[in-house]
Amino acid sequence: MTLQRLNLYTCFHLNLAYSSIEVEDRAKVVEKCYRPLLDIIAKLGFRCGIEASAYTLEEIREYDPIWIEDIKTLISSGVCEFIASGYCQSIGPLMPAEANAANFAIGNRRYSEIINTIPQVVLVNEQAFSSGMIAHYLDAGYKAMVMEWNNPALTNREWQSEWRYHPQFAVDQQGRKIPVIWNNSIFFQKFQHYSHGEKELEEYLGYIASHQAPAIRFFPLYGNDVEIFDFRPGRYHTEAQLGAESEWKRIERLFKRLKDDERFIIISPSDSLKFMDMPDAGNELALETAAIPVPVKKQEKYNITRWAVTGRDDLGINSSCKKIYKSLKHGVNRDPEAWRELCYLWSSDFRTHITEKRWSEYQLRLKSAENRYCQTCEIKEIQPLETDQFPDDVLVSSEGRLLKVETRHLMVVLNKRRGLVIDGLWTKGETGEKLCGTLPHGYYDDITLGADFYSGHLIFESPGKPKLTDLEKIDPVIKWDKNSKAASVSFVMQTSLGDLKKQIRVYAEVNTIEYIYELHWNSLPVGSLRLGHITLNPEAFDKSTLFFRTHNGGREMETFSVGGQSINHGEHASFLVSAKHALGMTEGVLEVGDADKFMRISLGDSSPALLAMIKYVSIKDTYFLRCSFSAREMDETSRQTLLNAPLIFKISVNCHSLKEC
Repeated sequence: MTLQRLNLYTCFHLNLAYSSIEVEDRAKVVEKCYRPLLDIIAKLGFRCGIEASAYTLEEIREYDPIWIEDIKTLISSGVCEFIASGYCQSIGPLMPAEANAANFAIGNRRYSEIINTIPQVVLVNEQAFSSGMIAHYLDAGYKAMVMEWNNPALTNREWQSEWRYHPQFAVDQQGRKIPVIWNNSIFFQKFQHYSHGEKELEEYLGYIASHQAPAIRFFPLYGNDVEIFDFRPGRYHTEAQLGAESEWKRIERLFKRLKDDERFIIISPSDSLKFMDMPDAGNELALETAAIPVPVKKQEKYNITRWAVTGRDDLGINSSCKKIYKSLKHGVNRDPEAWRELCYLWSSDFRTHITEKRWSEYQLRLKSAENRYCQTCEIKEIQPLETDQFPDDVLVSSEGRLLKVETRHLMVVLNKRRGLVIDGLWTKGETGEKLCGTLPHGYYDDITLGADFYSGHLIFESPGKPKLTDLEKIDPVIKWDKNSKAASVSFVMQTSLGDLKKQIRVYAEVNTIEYIYELHWNSLPVGSLRLGHITLNPEAFDKSTLFFRTHNGGREMETFSVGGQSINHGEHASFLVSAKHALGMTEGVLEVGDADKFMRISLGDSSPALLAMIKYVSIKDTYFLRCSFSAREMDETSRQTLLNAPLIFKISVNCHSLKEC
C-alpha cells in the first residue's frame, strides 16, 4: 500500500493585546516571538499562514517597523499567507451584527494601509463560531475561514472522521456557504508539546507521519498563539518552564526536517482549497447544533461564557459596550473613530486573564467612551404612577399561596410561598394548558427529575457557600401603574449579599409579563447567577416540533430544532467551570416554541448583556425543557466584582401564535 505525501500547513496567531502581557512587555514579545518567526520562514522559505488583527499590526509597527516591511516582502513573494481576524480579536457570537460588520470593515481598511493587502482568508476568533458569522465573512470579501474541527465534530456524529483532513463548506441557515480550512486543537497542542521540549523530534515526526494515508490528506500542523514560544505570558501556574534550548531553535529544526522529508509537502493554508473536488472534500456542513450552538476551541472549559459572564467583570464591560453600540447604531454620535474604539473595547483580551494594571487602564478608557458617545442617548424611562385602584377588566385575586392576575389577554398565577414564581401562564382566546410555570415534584416518573421546577426565579451558587435563591414566602405589594397600564406585584427580601427586589408586571393591553430584578448587593462573588428561568409545560408544546432561536452575532436569528438530543448548556464542565455552552442572544431576544406557537423572551433595552441557556431532556412520550439567563459564571478567570450600583435585570415574556406571524 502506497502512502501519499502529507500536506502540512500552519496558521500562526499573533496577538500583541494578549490578556496577560503588560504593555511595557510588548517590545519583548515582538523581539522574542514575532521576529524569530519571520526570520525562520524567510531563512527556510517555509510556507505558512500568519494571522493578526489590524490592531496588532498597528502595535507591531510602533515597536518594529522593519518587521512590517519584512512581512510585506514575505507576503508578496508568496512565502507567507496573511490571514485576517478583523480590527480587533473579538468574540463575534457575543457582539451585535453591526459591531461585527464594523470590525471586519475597519480591519480590512487598516490591513490595506499597513501591509498593502486585504486578506482572502479569515480566522474565526478564538475559534468561537456561530452560523450567523458566515454572512459577515462573505460580506467582508473573505473566500474561506479557518475553524477548529474538534468541537463541531463532537455533536455532529454523522460526520466522517476522514473529513477532518480535507477542506469543507460551512453552511449557514439561509444556505450561504464558505469554505472551511480546518484547524485542530489536538494537532496544535502536539506542536506545543514538541516546542516546549516535552516530545523529542523523532517522536513528533513519527506522530505527524502516522496521519499519512493512501489518499491525499491535509494536516493543520499548528493553529494557535505565537506568544508562548521563548516567552511566558504568566497566564497559568501550569505553563511549561523555559528550557536551556531556545524553543524557536527547536521549531526551526523541525521546519527544516519537514521540508527535507519526502513524506511531507509544505503548503499555505488556502492551497488546500484547490482540492475541494476530492471525494472527501467539499461537503456542506452545519457546524452548530442545538447542544453546541457556539462551538469554541479546545476542551469544554473554553466556551463563550469565558468572554461574557466570567473574568473580572465581563457582564459590566459587555453591558457598557452594548450601551455605546446602541448610541452609535442610532446615529447619535458621528465621530468617525467611534466604531473603531468600540471594536477595541469589545476585544476578547480584556475579558480573561487581564492584568491589574491593564484592567485599570481599560476601565478608564471604557468610561471615557461612555461619557463621550452616550451623553445624548440616555433614554429616560416613564416613571410609574401607581394606585390601589384597578380597572374593571384587570382582576387580581388571592387564594392561599396563589395570587392570580387576569387581563383581557393573559392569566398569570404567582406563588407567594416561592418568591412569586409563575405557577402558570395562560393566553386568553386559546383554550388548553398553561404555556409555562411550575412542574411539581412527582410530575416526571424519573428520579433524575425528582424536584419542583419553577419559572421566574433566581439562583446564585458560589463554591463552599449555601445556595442563594428568591424562593421564599413573601408578602407582596400589589399596585396598578396608570402610565404603563400594568399590574405590579413586588417584594423586597434580604439575602446574605444584600437586598433583592423583585417585581412582576402584567400588562393589560398586550399579552406580556415582565420580571424586574434589582440586586442591591455590594459585590458579585465568584459563582453562577442565573435568573428568569422559564420551564415549558410539555402538555402545551408539541415535542416533535420544538425549537429555540436567537441571534449569535448575525443579522438573522439562528433556529435550532430540539429533536431527540440531550441539551444542557448550563452543565458544569468541572468543579472550576460552571457551564459548558450558551447562546449569545446578541439582539436581546430568545424565542422558544413549536410549530403552532412560541414564547418570545426579551431583555429590556437597559438590561445587562445576559446569556441564554437551554436544558432539554427527552423522557419517553414527554420532555423537560427550560431556558434560563446567566449573569455570572465561573472559570479560572473569575474574580469577585465590586458593585457601585444595583444590578437591574428586565426580562419580558410575550406569547405568540405562529399563525399570526
